[in-house]
Amino acid sequence: MTTTEPTAAPVADRTPGGSNAPGARPARRRGVAERGRPFWMLVPGGLLMTFVIVVPLALAFYISFVDLDQYTIRDWVQAPFVGLANYVEAVRSTALAHAVWLSVSQAVLVSLVTLPIGVAAALATQNRFRGRAVVRSVFLVPYILPAFVVATVWRTMMHPDGLLDHVVGSVGIDVGLWLNGPTSFWSLVLVQCWSTWPFAYLLALAGLQSVDTEVHEAAALDGALWWTKLRYVVFPYLRGSVTLALVISFLHNVNAFTVPYVLFGVPAPHDVEVLPVLTYVTSFQSFRFGLSAAMAVVSLALVAIPLFLYLRAVRLDTGSDARARR
Repeated sequence: MTTTEPTAAPVADRTPGGSNAPGARPARRRGVAERGRPFWMLVPGGLLMTFVIVVPLALAFYISFVDLDQYTIRDWVQAPFVGLANYVEAVRSTALAHAVWLSVSQAVLVSLVTLPIGVAAALATQNRFRGRAVVRSVFLVPYILPAFVVATVWRTMMHPDGLLDHVVGSVGIDVGLWLNGPTSFWSLVLVQCWSTWPFAYLLALAGLQSVDTEVHEAAALDGALWWTKLRYVVFPYLRGSVTLALVISFLHNVNAFTVPYVLFGVPAPHDVEVLPVLTYVTSFQSFRFGLSAAMAVVSLALVAIPLFLYLRAVRLDTGSDARARR
């Protein structure tokens, strides 16, 4: 009796999308439109940035190279092209260098003063206690108030025989004029510090949220003192937040216009004629639009330098972390 061995059935293709897989649909290649679909979502934001940022920036560059004033504003496209003459005049014949020095110095001072205040406030409100929400809300009041309101209130307090004169005079100190003379620069620094320190507080508080509780517990078990704990446990976590707070605070204070404009008016005293105020006066009081555009380009370069250095440092730091993980 002859036995016939059963013939092996063909093995079905088990690959996903295989033609022999039961109930499987045939593979479909993604088209060009489908592959590029995520990029189409960037079109609205790209158009908005183009019309709000790129186009005005291009116009500012163009105006800085032409002689545009009250006589040529009617037909500004036909304004005479002067090349770098506006930049040369801004450096040689205006107070541009003095304004840049004032803007940079007050921005550096405000950033360095507000940073430790913000970090200290964040550390003080990190742990739970009764009324912590109220304290955090009070700390944010200077930051959420409009700059116009802040400058108006401080201008009122700094008037002769105002509130500050009575407070300082009660301890036997005669400051003189707050809004004129050499004291005006320190008045601007004082107001900027009061209104911007909560920003450093917010970033420091956000950085503290990233500190692992296990690290705190390990430091407590090792008997670390509070300063040792801050230096070796807390501050390393705050490095990124502190650096970002310094850069953004510097950029904000360099470009601050509302506070000095409302606090001192125009024309501002020579000791507080910062770059934004000088640009405004040149444009809307002297009607030298080409010259003011050149000053605006200089301020843009002044802002771009620390921003580029920060982005470069962050990129190098990220690259070193990636190599360490490998």
